[in-house]
Amino acid sequence: MSTVTAERVPLFSSLAVRNYRLFWVGGFISNIGTWMARIAQDWLVLTILTNNSAIALGIVTGLQFLPTAVLSPWGGSLADRFPKRKVLLLTQSALLLTATLLAVLVLGGWVSLWHVYALALLQGIAAAFDTPARQAFAPEMVPARLIGNSVGLNISSFHGARLIGPAVAGLSIAAWGVGPSLALNAASFFAVLLALVAMNPAELTSAPGGRSSGGVRDGLRYVRRRPDIMLVMFLVFMIGTFGMNFQIANALMATSVFGVGAQEFGYMSSVAAIGSLIAGLVAAGRTRVPMRLIVSAAAAFSLSLVALALAPNFYTYLVLLFFAGLTSLTTLAAANASVQLATDPAMRGRVMALYMAIFLGGTPIGSPLMGWIGDAWGPRWTLAVGGVACAIAVVVAMVYLLRRRGWEWPWRIARDQAYVALPEDVR
Repeated sequence: MSTVTAERVPLFSSLAVRNYRLFWVGGFISNIGTWMARIAQDWLVLTILTNNSAIALGIVTGLQFLPTAVLSPWGGSLADRFPKRKVLLLTQSALLLTATLLAVLVLGGWVSLWHVYALALLQGIAAAFDTPARQAFAPEMVPARLIGNSVGLNISSFHGARLIGPAVAGLSIAAWGVGPSLALNAASFFAVLLALVAMNPAELTSAPGGRSSGGVRDGLRYVRRRPDIMLVMFLVFMIGTFGMNFQIANALMATSVFGVGAQEFGYMSSVAAIGSLIAGLVAAGRTRVPMRLIVSAAAAFSLSLVALALAPNFYTYLVLLFFAGLTSLTTLAAANASVQLATDPAMRGRVMALYMAIFLGGTPIGSPLMGWIGDAWGPRWTLAVGGVACAIAVVVAMVYLLRRRGWEWPWRIARDQAYVALPEDVR
């Protein structure tokens, strides 16, 4: 029988480090803009450029993440070869350019659906190089004992912004239209760029022995030798491909099932973000991540998706979205931290690139598929199918782990401890 204890650190420990504090604040401002843009883009596609086409929305989402599946491993290799701060200055500038172009097209009244498709693809290419560098950059700003804390705070930043951005976007779209939300997103990239410029490079740390010169194949070989990391990546792939299509599902449920407007649509994302934010803050206090936590949270997320599919009205759906946000981000935060903590620093950029390629790379498959299911069978089926697919992945992971010696579920540990505590004559 084995037990796992989770050491904890003060919640905001990493913010005491100046470089990380600059990075976190800049990222938080930029993330607010990103979430505003996501809501505005979905609303633009669904209500202005098409007549509630779930397929068109799925194609846009798929194009944004398609480059991740193809280019992210090379992005990770680049992040391990060159200073991540300089890589991020280039990628964030590229993202600023594409966001500005989309805002100008909308504000000028020149936008067409193909513009959205093309810019989504260009954003995806920039993100394929930005994401692995950003994921692997946090451990260079903080000491090793705070890596888990920094990962949790990064997730909290993203989903704290997710709480604010969609609500602001809903109000902005209702009052002025889609264009202002897209323009604010473009402006928000300056916060990250200024933070990167203001950092002190001398206080950053790199992998022991200098930056690696190895390529993508080295990263693949490293992961193949690590079944623990491969199992986490399998779960993350299934959740990313079939479970994390909230924007498609929420947009369809808002417009086709509940008949609500842009403001209520923004509230849906914000409620899910409350649960996600709580999950991120809890994750920030962990320094170790038991595998049981990842699998148990994934199981709870699967159930929450099925419950969302059965929600009888808008307000019940909102309540269930909180639990979906909580369980999904508990799973993903734990998975992300476990991979970073388990990976050799010299390989972290490439491993995190593979992690993100697997997580986001399934979106070009899952988003159009979920969009087709929504158009063919109705939006509730997008959630139900996603929940069942994630549940199958959980069962596979459970079977594998239960066959490994020494791995036990919490209720079995509690049962055994209670059994040991009994007097011998009662046993």
